[in-house]
Amino acid sequence: MTMTADTAVAAAPRGRRPVSRGLVTVLVALVGLFAAGFLVAPSSVSSGAIQSMLPFASVLAIVALGQTLVVMQGGIDLSVPGSVSLVIVIITHEAYGDDSKVLPAALAALVVALLVGVVNGFLIGRLGLNAIVATLGTNALLYAAVLAVSGGTPRQTTDLLANIAGGTSFGIPNAVYFAVAATALTTLLVKRTVAGRRFEAVGSNGRAAWATGLKVQRHRAGGYVAAQSLYWLGGLLLAGILNKPTAYQGDAYLLASVAAVVLGGTSLLGGRGNLVATALAALFLTQLDQFVLALGVNFAVKTLVQAAAFAIGVALYTIDWGALRKKLSGGRTPVPATP
Repeated sequence: MTMTADTAVAAAPRGRRPVSRGLVTVLVALVGLFAAGFLVAPSSVSSGAIQSMLPFASVLAIVALGQTLVVMQGGIDLSVPGSVSLVIVIITHEAYGDDSKVLPAALAALVVALLVGVVNGFLIGRLGLNAIVATLGTNALLYAAVLAVSGGTPRQTTDLLANIAGGTSFGIPNAVYFAVAATALTTLLVKRTVAGRRFEAVGSNGRAAWATGLKVQRHRAGGYVAAQSLYWLGGLLLAGILNKPTAYQGDAYLLASVAAVVLGGTSLLGGRGNLVATALAALFLTQLDQFVLALGVNFAVKTLVQAAAFAIGVALYTIDWGALRKKLSGGRTPVPATP
């Protein structure tokens, strides 16, 4: 009997899945970080500091969700900085203090973001170009568009967008609600729908997925399109959180988004990913930045700490610790005693 795509997906085990290792790791790291904050840098865990940190953690979480979808397909998206910056520039320059123009500007930015996703998906999914080369080239084109639209001059956000993205409801920043909704919706679509299970199957083993009739190229391209929609949401929120965002505001989200993906336990080689763990890893990284700055160190040390977190995440999930211990012990295995 020939196994089709639908029967292959339906035949997948639906039993209770074990707790994700990445999720456990991130939760333990978060608890340890906040405990260290209380002991060493109390200012980093004060009420005001947490309130100011959460909006930026929410933006990073949303952007990292998009990066996770790409990484789950074995790719990587280096067009994040240009994508986020272009969304911010379009919204702030087209609206420019006029609340009535916020919605048209946001929709225009969404159309541009989706077109960028289609271009990336076509270059990588259809033409088979290297993801690093293709998205790096796209990022250069995006920054050219950023300069063409903005002229390098920042503009102030509108009151409407500032209230929606930068305001609070019930004592919680509004951006947190957007991040929670984006995480829940993305997780639901990936983990609880047939299309999502097919998406994961393609990322886990493209050849096996192709053998069952799945459209591998289409799913890989779709990852880049879906990622751009999340970058758009992150850029939209950032345009409201900051009073006068710069034309290069997205630069801070490339390394941070990849680090959040890795710390969340998603393999850079593709496969299953834990989107909730990615969002929590974004919270960890943002609070880690705040903790480091509360210690009084400069921006260079902050960047080094972020890079170290990325390296530790790679080591945690890629190194075969059993083989490493065996190698360090001289490659000898214990010989059982003779009865």
